Amino acid sequence: LVSLGIVGSASWVAVAHVLSSAIAKATRDADRFAMAEREASDWHAVQEAHVHERKFRLGHTSEMALAMLQQIKDSNGDLTDEQREECRYLEGAIRDEIRGRKLLNDAVRDEVMGARRRGAIVTLLDEGGIDDLNDDDLERVLNRLAVAIHDTKADKVIARTVPEGSDVAVTVVGLRTIDQGHSSALGIHSSDDDDEVDLWLEIPRTAG
Repeated sequence: LVSLGIVGSASWVAVAHVLSSAIAKATRDADRFAMAEREASDWHAVQEAHVHERKFRLGHTSEMALAMLQQIKDSNGDLTDEQREECRYLEGAIRDEIRGRKLLNDAVRDEVMGARRRGAIVTLLDEGGIDDLNDDDLERVLNRLAVAIHDTKADKVIARTVPEGSDVAVTVVGLRTIDQGHSSALGIHSSDDDDEVDLWLEIPRTAG
């Protein structure tokens, strides 16, 4: 009887161990499934956001181009010098929508167009460094960028996002071309290396 009791106890211990292991495995599997479901949901949300952004930018670009395309059609491509200039501005604005992405809001668009109309070359490069900013921080960064473009008299302006992990969201560089007439009079041949830095700005990711 004692032997049977020992064997029975050992059997129950073994059964309990098997059940405990099975329950633990089921719990781990459930946790993994829940995590996978959350990741899939997050991925789906990100993809929907990208699709929405692409649709918005496509619609905005179409809206910008429609009037000029109609003028080109009506004139059979025989545009005035002023209309050709507007086409160049429009081309730059469309390029901004593609390369600038989140570096654009209405204020930035207006200031970039204003800078181009006074003869400046403006380049916006969003390489994904500000994708994680919340709406308030993003709007603050973009409004500061708009002010910087408005205030500078540089001939070339380059705004570029900074990779995540930095305290800086966007860097803005403005270059002013040295007067070539003055340089020529001195016997100096002007080049890109002769550009003077008119603006250097680092816009922080967070207010403070």
